[in-house]
Amino acid sequence: MNLKFWAKKPADQQKEKKKKSATREWVDAIVFAVIAATIIRTFFIEAYTIPTGSMEKSLKVGDFLFVSKVNYGARLPMTPVAFPLVHHTLPIIGTKAYWDGVQWKYRRLPGFSEIKRNDAVVFNWPMEADEPYNRPVDKRENYIKRCLAIPGDTLRIINTQVFINGKPAEQPQFGMTTYYVRTDGTDFNPSVFEDMRIEVQRASADEYYFNLTAEEAATIKQWSNVKVFQPVIRPVNELEPQIFPQDSRFQWNEDNFGPVIVPKKGWTVKLDSTTIPLYFRAISIYEGNKVQRDGDGLIINGKRSDTYTFKMNYYWMMGDNRHNSLDSRFWGFVPEDHIVGKALFIWMSWDSQGTFFDKIRWNRIFKSIH
Repeated sequence: MNLKFWAKKPADQQKEKKKKSATREWVDAIVFAVIAATIIRTFFIEAYTIPTGSMEKSLKVGDFLFVSKVNYGARLPMTPVAFPLVHHTLPIIGTKAYWDGVQWKYRRLPGFSEIKRNDAVVFNWPMEADEPYNRPVDKRENYIKRCLAIPGDTLRIINTQVFINGKPAEQPQFGMTTYYVRTDGTDFNPSVFEDMRIEVQRASADEYYFNLTAEEAATIKQWSNVKVFQPVIRPVNELEPQIFPQDSRFQWNEDNFGPVIVPKKGWTVKLDSTTIPLYFRAISIYEGNKVQRDGDGLIINGKRSDTYTFKMNYYWMMGDNRHNSLDSRFWGFVPEDHIVGKALFIWMSWDSQGTFFDKIRWNRIFKSIH
């Protein structure tokens, strides 16, 4: 018996291993990095930026966030054929970054928790189901708002105060609203507004509109040249045509709205003239039914129906900057299959209006999001 069976073969009997070229090594490294990054941003965590002021001053334009996919459970890809590391549009050339010829059903991995009221949530904007976008669910634009109502809640807004199930909702710490200010004719010092980073619109020689947090409002109200200081609130029953459900039977506006019940999976709603305008879009577009109106009822998938049982949970999302936010007050409910993740913390904040030395908002870096 040969006890040296493990010994190396002579060099001339070994197969010469081919050494990878530098180009091949770079390609392999790039492919590995792309695959790893895609897995991380799909199932674990992804970076986002704040492009608009709808969440000021809770989240500021130029804030860069990390958003967790695992808190609510990672959503599996619904449009699998797509370019990696881009959302819906290819940079520079501006064409679609996906092919919607293949669509998978909505599925979500188990998460650590359900969405809670007041969570800052990233979701796909539901209105991009319509023309001219016609985008698949997971390729619709990403929005971030605060969840005010969860499935089954009854929401109402009275003079800007949100009520959930009859109780006043918690006010965001840095929530903003608009105030009308009239002075004694003495001008304000512009540098004060710059330092406080306050939005001001001048209406006349002595009239202004300020967008303020509660703390800022308390400060400015005490200024000696301020003679009139009051919140701007649209009156009850003043119809704002753009407000959901865009139906003249609902005399609602952004400050006085509802009540409305947020649909819950398994909830059965009676279909009549008071409910169809509220839930028609959810039933037809978000839940994928073929729907036609039939008097005070609906024909759903060829059958007349006086009731409907929802297949998904829905949420009500609003911006903290209440008079500068296009949110659920304008376009209604957010379906659960549109939920992307929970905003965790700010990893970088860039102020495009700042001077050279204070472009970076150092006090916001690694700040958690509440």
